[in-house]
Amino acid sequence: MIRVLLGSIAGGIAMFIVGFLFWATPLNRIGISSATEAQGATVQLALAQNLPASGYYLIPNPETPNGSVLYGKGPTALVNFNTAGFSTADPSAMIGGFIQEVIVSLLIGLSLYAVAGRVTDFASRARLVVGFSAATVVMITTSDPIWMHGSWRYAIYGLFADLAMMCAAGLVIARWFIPARTA
Repeated sequence: MIRVLLGSIAGGIAMFIVGFLFWATPLNRIGISSATEAQGATVQLALAQNLPASGYYLIPNPETPNGSVLYGKGPTALVNFNTAGFSTADPSAMIGGFIQEVIVSLLIGLSLYAVAGRVTDFASRARLVVGFSAATVVMITTSDPIWMHGSWRYAIYGLFADLAMMCAAGLVIARWFIPARTA
C-alpha cells in the first residue's frame, strides 16, 4: 500500500507537468478566445457594475419570462465571476492544484490496486487507465458544450489536456507502483 501512496505523489507530479504544458504555456491559446484590451476593459467594468458577488452567472437568466426570450435571442454567457481578482501565477492555486492532482492519482492508484491481483500485466492496466480516463474526461468536458451550448473549441482542447494528464498519472502508477499481485 505504501507503493500506492508513493505512486500517488509521482502521479500527481506527472499530472502537474503535463497540465503545465497544456495550461501554463502559449499552447492554451488553442482553446481560449481572446478579446481586445479595450473589449476586456469594457466587459470587466460592466461585470463589476452589474454582478453583486463572486459566482457563476447564466446571462441572461432564462428562469424569468423576459430572460427566457432574451436567452433564446442570444448572445448568452456562463460567467465565472470573481470580484477579488487574482494573479495568473497564484501560488495558492498551484499548491491547491497539485494537492488535487495527488488526490486524483491516489484514487487511480487505489482503483488499480483493487484489481492488481486479477489484472497483472502492464498492458491490461494501461488499457484500464486509458479507458476509464477517457470515459471520465469525455463525460465531464463535453457536458458544457452539449448542455450549456458552450465552446466546443475549449472543450476539445480541455478533453485532450485532461486525458493526457489523467493517463500520465495512471500510467506512471500502473507501471512502477502497483505490485504484480496483491496478497
